[in-house]
This record gives sequence, C-alpha cells and structure tokens, in this order.
Amino acid sequence: MAKRIQLTLDFEVDLEQEVTKRFPEYNDFRILSQSLDARGANRGKRPRYQYSLELIKSGEKFSIIKEEFKNLGALSKKPIIIGAGPGGLFCALRLADYGVPSIIVERGERAHKRMKDIAKAWRYGEFNPESNVCYGEGGAGLFSDGKLITRIKSPYVNYVMNRLVDFGAPEDTAYLSNPHLGSNKIRVLIGKVSEYLQEKGCEIHYNTKVEGLDFVDKKIVGVSLNNGQKLVSDNVVLATGHSASDMYEHLEELNVAMKPKSFAVGVRIEHPRSHMDYIQYGEYIKYDLGAARYRLSWENPETKKGTYSFCMCPGGYVLSSGTENNGLVVNGMSNYARNSPWSNSALVVSVEAGKDFDGELLAGMKFQRNIEKAAYNLSKIKANKKEVPFIELDRFLEGKIGTGDNPKTSCPSGIFREDLQNILPSFITDHLKNAFSKFEKSLKGFSEKAILIAPETRTSAPVTIERDRDTLESLSHSGLYPCGEGAGHAGGITSAAVDGVKIAMSILRKEKNLD
Repeated sequence: MAKRIQLTLDFEVDLEQEVTKRFPEYNDFRILSQSLDARGANRGKRPRYQYSLELIKSGEKFSIIKEEFKNLGALSKKPIIIGAGPGGLFCALRLADYGVPSIIVERGERAHKRMKDIAKAWRYGEFNPESNVCYGEGGAGLFSDGKLITRIKSPYVNYVMNRLVDFGAPEDTAYLSNPHLGSNKIRVLIGKVSEYLQEKGCEIHYNTKVEGLDFVDKKIVGVSLNNGQKLVSDNVVLATGHSASDMYEHLEELNVAMKPKSFAVGVRIEHPRSHMDYIQYGEYIKYDLGAARYRLSWENPETKKGTYSFCMCPGGYVLSSGTENNGLVVNGMSNYARNSPWSNSALVVSVEAGKDFDGELLAGMKFQRNIEKAAYNLSKIKANKKEVPFIELDRFLEGKIGTGDNPKTSCPSGIFREDLQNILPSFITDHLKNAFSKFEKSLKGFSEKAILIAPETRTSAPVTIERDRDTLESLSHSGLYPCGEGAGHAGGITSAAVDGVKIAMSILRKEKNLD
C-alpha cells in the first residue's frame, strides 16, 4: 500500500539518494508537494526543502489523481461564456470533459496577436482598448506573471494543476507549493487549451464584444454582440475580469444584484534583483535558489488599515497595463526563468467601500478611474502619454521629487519623475510612508536601491456580483453565472480557474442531473 510522508532536507541533499537510504523497502516515489524554506538564510541559517512524498513498494501503483469523465452529450442550447480568461476557459474545459461544448465570446485578440498590440502601446503609445494587457485570450493572467499560488481549499485545485500539465506546463506545476508558469509559457499553453476546446466542438469568437445580456422576466435568454448577432442560451457565464468597467455599468442598468467591494491601491516597488536576493539569502546567494520572494504586511493600529505586498514578481518586469485610452495602470509579471535583473511587487493600501469612497454602487470603479486619469494626464504633459510615473523611494519618504536622469528600470514603456501625491490620495501615500519603516525592520535593506512606479489600482474587482451560494447563479437573474475575479469571487489565476470549474459543475447538475 502506498505510503505518504513529510520530509525536510537541507537544500544541498539529493532527494532520491536520501529517500533510498531512509526507506529501502520502497522502490519508487513521487513528489506531492515541494517548497523552499529560506527563512533566516540572511542570518546564516541553511535553507531547507520541505517535501510531501508518496512511496510505493514493488508491485504497487501510485494512487490515481486524475479524474475520469462520462460523456453527457451536448445541451440543446450551448452555454455561453463571456471572457476567455482562466475562469472562462476552465469553465469551458470542464464542460468539454463531459462532452458538453460551449460558446466563448472574447472581446480581444488571440494571445500571440495580443503581443503585437501590446508592443505598439508600450513602444509608441498606440493603445488598443480591445486588445491589451487585460483584454484578449488568457485574460489579465496572461501578462501577470503566471503565478498559480492560491490559498483556497478546493478539490478542483488538483484538477486545474493537472490539466495545465496536460497542456504543456512543467510537471512540477502539479506539486510545487508556489508553482509559476511565467508569462512566456502560459501564452503558449493557453493557445493549446483554446485549440483543444475547438476540437471538442466549442465555438470561440475573438474580437467580439458582448454589448448586452438579454433577459425575459429576469431569466437569461442570450447575449447581443457588437456585430449585430444574437446568441441564444439558457446559461451565460460572466467571466469578464476585474477591468470590464463597461460591463459593470451594463449590469447596473439591468439591476443585476451587486454590491460595492473593498480593494487596495498603491504602487509597484522595484529593486535590482541581486539586491533582493542578497537581502533574503545572505551568504547563500551563491547557490541556485532562484529569484528571492518576499511577503510583507502591516496594519496601522490607529486607522486599522492594512498595507501589504501583493503579486510579488521576482526577476520580473513592471508593465503599463491600462484598459482605457485616458488612463495609466501598472502591474507586474515575470517569465518562467525569472531572470530579469529586477524584482518588483505591488505595495498597496486597503481602500474600504463606504469609507474611502461613497456608498454608490460603482463608486469604487470611479475611484480607480480618477487615479488612472491623473497619471495619464501627467504623462501627457511631462512625457509622451505612454510613460508611467515614478519616484525614488528615499525621495518619496523625504517629500522631495528630486532631479536627474531616470534610473534604469524593467518597464518597457518608460518612466517619468513625478510626485505621487499628485496621483494618489493622501491617505494612501501617508500609509505607504508609515509602512516602509516597518517593512525595513522585517527586511533590512528593503528601503535601499528602490523606486516606486504608480499607480497600482486593479488589485481586485470594485464590486461583488452577488450569487447563490449553492447554484452560483445571480441572486436576481436566473441562468446568469458571475464568475472569477471580475465578479468578486476569486483572486488569481488558480482561484478564477477553480471558480470556472465550479460553475461548470453547477450547470451540469442543473441540465444533466449530474451528481
């Protein structure tokens, strides 16, 4: 019978040799999870790997992880999925596993073509509002580092990881504690998922925008497209992502049940990667431990507001990633190798609905938009509309904008020097300044060699589209399934993908009586 064990080893110890020595009665093993514990390495403590392993003896087999699916046959009206991000694609994939094809409507381009549009925006300021870092096949996750970290507990997490491996992700994606595909690998992988779905009878409409959701007596009957076409269905999955402001406005017009949601706003902090690696690894920087990660948080005891790092991108890049012609936003990404000379992370302050912006339903979206417009207007005045604002951290803390040549940066669209108080509300800049002294105590040297690039506004959706806890349908409009980050029910690639799988299963239970 297979045996599962936990094992902690010095980072230089060979795993296979150690397992053979400790468990000679077992002749094979596989890794169920693996993580690097480098805490204290900067103080001389040796890094360690922590493993969860499954061991088998001769004649035994590893337990089965992958599921088997029965073909349930197509529905009379294919489910319509709006958005080809992780939530939408994995919803379609799970349905296809059961022999149920769907229709995917994506406002943007295919992944490889998106790259051309994005390059034009970064280099020349030729922005395409329908094909950019957030819109297109793969969604925003395609250019947000490819991190698959999640804290959710769901039986579908393993399904998502294993399916990613099926489509070309490295095998360790299935067991690493912090799996990372990188934007370069995930672009190729997502294309394979789309091609597979089409082979299974799914329709995918690229460069096609849903102009309206069609209801009869608050029951979904289909969608209206920008090309004049109407698609008919009893099941519509709304997986439009957290930047689809026009869809939020449409939902408000339809009186779809929504409520304002808190989120976070701040900056990207960028360091030379070598500096952050040394801060974390100390003398062990000479070993191949990979680009160093960090996670920081502090709650102001007076205001009870949190300031924390988010979407840390070791060996990565800071990207301009807006979705509107007159707004600038930044995000972070890295490729699989994480070998950029820089490391960055969002540092954001919590923004509370009803306190930091009024209680109007879409006030949070307007709060984000005002910040993004301020950054754009300054770029138009002081640069060429495509460059994003920055300031050196030491000058930010001193309250001085400074002068001189711009530092080197990973940002492909360029940067220009600006006082961030002209972009961000004062309560955000004040909380950031207070938090840096605390972060410096946690990571000595963190405040050195750093620049701040702004604004980081799209940490999550500004609303929650309310849904039934069991069926996952909209509380107000039947047959409509709010999905993923844009609906306020997920917070990353993996959780959005899992949410899409859950919705697929709900549709199958309703339409096919699947247990």
